[in-house]
Amino acid sequence: MQTATVLVDPKTYRPSEGEEFMNARQLEYFKGKLNEWKDEILRESRETVAHLQKETENHADLADRASSETDRALELRTRDRQRKLISKIDQALRRIEDGSYGYCEETGEPIGLARLDARPTATLSLEAQERHERRERVHRDD
Repeated sequence: MQTATVLVDPKTYRPSEGEEFMNARQLEYFKGKLNEWKDEILRESRETVAHLQKETENHADLADRASSETDRALELRTRDRQRKLISKIDQALRRIEDGSYGYCEETGEPIGLARLDARPTATLSLEAQERHERRERVHRDD
């Protein structure tokens, strides 16, 4: 599905229930939101790499070295999570392009604007997500 380019100012426009679900303005709004989020993550990642390269100094004190290594491990774990998040953002952008964005993968029903605004990478409606989490809890307890 081709989406027409509609100029949407994310600072002033908010999708509302009174509009047709996933109209061009809403799609453009979420596309902008996702791209902005991805750009922010990539910028933070570049800053982290620069910081880690700069902080390769040897610490004379063993406690300082351990603290530095702990910070580095935490930072790398955070970046790994963000790498996975970028993958989810890219999948959401592809769903915008193919026309399936905003609809639950399980039921085909609209996910809901408030949920998408809070979590633009959501693929399940709130009800389907709750069912999924309940099943996960049951199987985890086995």
